[in-house]
Amino acid sequence: MMAGGAILLVDDDDAIRVVVAQALRRAGHNVRTASSIADLDRELAAGRPDVLLTDVVLPDGDGIDVTERLSRELPNLPVIVLSARNTLTTAVRANEAGAYDYLPKPFDLETLTRTVAAALARRRELAPRSEDGEDASLPLIGRSPAMQEVYRVIARVVSNDLTVLISGESGTGKELVARAIHDLGPRRSAPFVAINMAAIPRDLIEAELFGYERGAFTGAAQRTAGRFEQAAGGTLFLDEIGDMPIEAQTRLLRVLQSGEFTTVGGARIMRADVRIVAATNRALQQAVANGQFREDLYYRLNVVPIDLPALRERREDIAILARHFLERAADAGLPRKVLDDDAVTSLAEHDWPGNVRQLENLMRRLAALSRDERISAGEIAAMLGQGGGQAVSLPADLGLEAAVRAFIERLARCDPRSLDDGTLYDRLLAEVERPLIEVMLARHGGNQLRAARAIGLNRNTLRKRLDTLGIDPAVRPPAPEAR
Repeated sequence: MMAGGAILLVDDDDAIRVVVAQALRRAGHNVRTASSIADLDRELAAGRPDVLLTDVVLPDGDGIDVTERLSRELPNLPVIVLSARNTLTTAVRANEAGAYDYLPKPFDLETLTRTVAAALARRRELAPRSEDGEDASLPLIGRSPAMQEVYRVIARVVSNDLTVLISGESGTGKELVARAIHDLGPRRSAPFVAINMAAIPRDLIEAELFGYERGAFTGAAQRTAGRFEQAAGGTLFLDEIGDMPIEAQTRLLRVLQSGEFTTVGGARIMRADVRIVAATNRALQQAVANGQFREDLYYRLNVVPIDLPALRERREDIAILARHFLERAADAGLPRKVLDDDAVTSLAEHDWPGNVRQLENLMRRLAALSRDERISAGEIAAMLGQGGGQAVSLPADLGLEAAVRAFIERLARCDPRSLDDGTLYDRLLAEVERPLIEVMLARHGGNQLRAARAIGLNRNTLRKRLDTLGIDPAVRPPAPEAR
């Protein structure tokens, strides 16, 4: 079985989305879903998947037409067409449109997972290399001394199973390092499974990690494999390990010591055949001193430490990263853009509190919203909120509907071209969505799970929106005063 990939599933049938997504997640993949072509395009703008699965009949168009478009715009993206129209014509159309494969409904889930694994293998064989020699399939990019040291440590640990603890500020690329350790090591053919400890309710962490038996607790309708079982033979990435509740740390420690675990409600002892890579943006030694993290677990995890530098500590890498992200945006179907010399200087002078993630999101927004092929320093300053550009914001003293109308009228006066350049929808959504998320994060003390619930979003959706909008959850405006 190939290492897990990022899968985007498009189907307007709720039941099919749930069943297929569960099957693919059990196989170790990260799965996003969409129910229409409009949703698909928004998901593609937020991040390119490794494999796309799409139904043919969608509420706003034809999945085969989408396949044909993407075969031109994203030639290295395998598309698997799913259809209840089990005719030769449909199969021929899918093939002519450039689909990797065609699966008629109803299909066998084992066949589906095998097809996805084969598509991932094919994509990795065809993964392009960038012109400067960097591997475009691995966004661990940089030639600074700080990154060279990170590469040296990775090279020393990939061939063994030593536990690795990756530390660094939010947005420095800790999961990318974990994936590189997995993809370059002997476990590469088995799953890479990631779990964010901060995103799981305290009372569900053990069930998520170790799985549970039917009837183990209210709502446990069937036996479900946990992340240790899903990652068997591969790598288990424990992200934000510093946010793990102290009571759950005890059981994790026992598993790391004995190499064995049982499911919640189960009695059968199972082997934990996984490599552990953990990550944190907290100072775990301080958490140990404060009694918030077990000292013995800290030493179990901190066998090989990798400390990722903040982007401001590797400024010589900023230009390479920025150009790489513009290329990725173009590969994803956004307009191809280049940076002028002053823009490169401006990027290098910024402190980047959101690190590489903030830089990537900025490049994506500039690729989508900049009207000219060459991106200037003024545009970068305007996007970063430092002045130097003619930003148009929603008026704060009006009701929301009136503010939207005033926003469009002001654009018509200040920047009439932008009303017809295809970016108005995204610009307006950003004006509304950014303050909504920032204010609710501040209101809930930066706790993303509580903020997501208050807004009415899934926690993973909120994380994706933070990435897309370039919002660093560690940098928050003051919470609104209660009236």
